[in-house]
Amino acid sequence: MRIVSLLPSTTEILFAIGAGDDVVGVTFECDHPAEARGRTIVSTSAMPEGLGPREIDDFVASAMQRGEDLYHLDEGALAGLDAELVVTQDLCAVCAVDVAVVDDALAHLGCTADVLTIDPHTLAEVLESFRVLGRATGREVEADALVQDTHRRLADVVRRVGTRPRPRVVLLEWTDPPFAPGHWIPEMVDLAGGEPVLGTAGEKSVRVTWEDVHAARPDVVVVAPCGYDRDGAQALADELVASGVLPADVPVHAVDANASWARPGTRLIDGIEELADVLSTVPTRSGATGATSG
Repeated sequence: MRIVSLLPSTTEILFAIGAGDDVVGVTFECDHPAEARGRTIVSTSAMPEGLGPREIDDFVASAMQRGEDLYHLDEGALAGLDAELVVTQDLCAVCAVDVAVVDDALAHLGCTADVLTIDPHTLAEVLESFRVLGRATGREVEADALVQDTHRRLADVVRRVGTRPRPRVVLLEWTDPPFAPGHWIPEMVDLAGGEPVLGTAGEKSVRVTWEDVHAARPDVVVVAPCGYDRDGAQALADELVASGVLPADVPVHAVDANASWARPGTRLIDGIEELADVLSTVPTRSGATGATSG
């Protein structure tokens, strides 16, 4: 099978279940595992490089208002790959090539590849996407093993955090303007032993104000801007601290949003485990330290 993956998350899942050798095309953002960088790139961003968070938000809002695509699909590269399966999404036009664009391109090229849409909104749906890709590629056994291993690691975290106080967590999915998270991210905070006080699991991320952040009375602020790695998130976290917009004396922790938060892939469990460790040292407003047990 010749597979084109138009999502960084599905690329890492495909490699994790042993279908990496079948992947012939990826996006410019597919950077995990490193081997994926050697595949043909079939989609690129329409966004100029070097923009800050506010400029990115303005660019996206303007493009969406004009009905313009945020990603370019290289039809020539796609045609040359002779794909049998194209994996894409219909969840977020800001995140990747939309399924409608893929359908139009394949119809234009006369390509008969199957199109598989992966659109998880919750953690359970993320794990189910492992099995969906396993069935589509003949890797059911490997996909099931990956799901079971993730469940085992989740159970370990839940046992570890079960008896300790739960710090109030404000996680920022964007910093300028601030956005509270939706989809699977509030679930991740909850499983890590925190109380997610802004954002709703399974729903879209929402724009909030700094007044909302203060009113939430967080014990910790987690900076996880979509599209940023750990260094980029840390730089934005440092800017927030220096600006004085965050609640005073509240610890701020930056994470690798690309690897373990924004992308619904195999490494979400890494983000949960990391946050569980972080929250074990965060004092709650009751004064408890929430020391890890076991």
